[in-house]
Amino acid sequence: MNTKKYYRTLVQVEVLSETPFEEQFPDENLTYIAREIYDGDCSGTVEVVQSDEISGAAMAQRLLNQGSDPGFFSLDEDGNEVEDA
Repeated sequence: MNTKKYYRTLVQVEVLSETPFEEQFPDENLTYIAREIYDGDCSGTVEVVQSDEISGAAMAQRLLNQGSDPGFFSLDEDGNEVEDA
């Protein structure tokens, strides 16, 4: 039985710039976006638009979809808690 809680949060970033930002945007890197907003030639805001509690199974699937391993949160591929090795 999985007793942990897991959360999925969607964050929206708005960037204002003098040129199309996607031309400057190398590879969807949040560090690059933050640097452009805080130290570069862009203005921007960050807003949490949604936050939901999700099941262990949903977390495991979302981790897999991101190319990460469910073990990141001590889960197996079905979302069950596993003991740290």
